[in-house]
Amino acid sequence: MTQPKNKVVIFLGPPGAGKGTQAERLAAEQDLVKISTGDILRDHVQRGTDLGQQIKPMLDAGQLVPDDILIALIRDRLADMEGVRVIFDGFPRTRAQAEELDVLLEELGAPVNHVPLLEVPDELLIERIVERGRQATASGGSGRSDDTEEVARKRQDVFREQTQPLIDYYGARGHLKRVDGVGSMDEVYTRILDGMK
Repeated sequence: MTQPKNKVVIFLGPPGAGKGTQAERLAAEQDLVKISTGDILRDHVQRGTDLGQQIKPMLDAGQLVPDDILIALIRDRLADMEGVRVIFDGFPRTRAQAEELDVLLEELGAPVNHVPLLEVPDELLIERIVERGRQATASGGSGRSDDTEEVARKRQDVFREQTQPLIDYYGARGHLKRVDGVGSMDEVYTRILDGMK
């Protein structure tokens, strides 16, 4: 069965909900390119680029990077693709970003198809994030400098405050599917696929 030329999936969910893991798997199985603005930004920080130096203090403080920087990164990333078959993980985070992304995707003739929203209770999220930080430190990896309880709680608050309008935005367009993010990775993945049918 041939895949449609364009397919756009946007993963929503609070930090620690498992979006990255699920997006990786979906990308592999459905021949999609995973675009994580977080990964792109951390790559710039790691390489010490001008952009990296500009955004490192924001990331360390749990703040969000300005829209114009993110949209430019996405536009750049999509520009060299044959067809737009992508999963966005961690973007858009605000209604303004969603509107900008819609304009960009419209230019490319690739509207949004699916928006799974992973839902996980707050305390479980904090636990997961702090544990991820602990494991990274224990294994001698660099870990993420933002995997502390304090920053994790701040990120949850920022997520709620900024993302609710986004949930409403995609909900109104009929793209949003709420997915229970508690359970094994396979269980959650199956729920995501069911929601995309």
